[in-house]
Amino acid sequence: MDLNKNIIRCAWCGTDPLYVRYHDEEWGKPVYDDQTLFEFLILESAQAGLSWITILRKRENYRKAFANFNAEKVAEFTEEDVKRLLQNEGIIRNRLKVNAAISNARLFLGIQKEFGSFSDYIWGFLPDKKPVINTWTDHKNAPARTELSDRISLDMKKRGFKFFGTTICYAHMQATGMINDHIEGCIAR
Repeated sequence: MDLNKNIIRCAWCGTDPLYVRYHDEEWGKPVYDDQTLFEFLILESAQAGLSWITILRKRENYRKAFANFNAEKVAEFTEEDVKRLLQNEGIIRNRLKVNAAISNARLFLGIQKEFGSFSDYIWGFLPDKKPVINTWTDHKNAPARTELSDRISLDMKKRGFKFFGTTICYAHMQATGMINDHIEGCIAR
């Protein structure tokens, strides 16, 4: 991770080393692994109404609290687990978000069963399952939602997913490389 002033990065990541590392190594890189897609489903849902850096700083706590983002284990969480999670100061202690994570894990498993993998399902919304590469010169030009994120989030909502509206869906798509919104010239593009 180089913070050299001559290096071009998307301005949103600022200079926080955690944010810069996330930007350089993860954001916008295509993810086809179901466990990582589930991780971002949990994290993006937790982020609703908060800043992404807040969630990044709690990511390792989420990893521990949510069984290393193992969807099968999270789907089996009980009311006792909900109580435990609501006492965990290392995560966002919002009952609706915690319950949504567990419910979404069950729905995630259902999609895996129906489509063979969550990856096949979500990437199936894209032509040829290839990322959309945008050509922004300023990150402020990137939208908060698109017709594609509307379509995916609507389908997921019909399936029962919570905390996955179109804006969160678009952020999930950016995080998992379905959409590449790195500005032109960015080292992570």
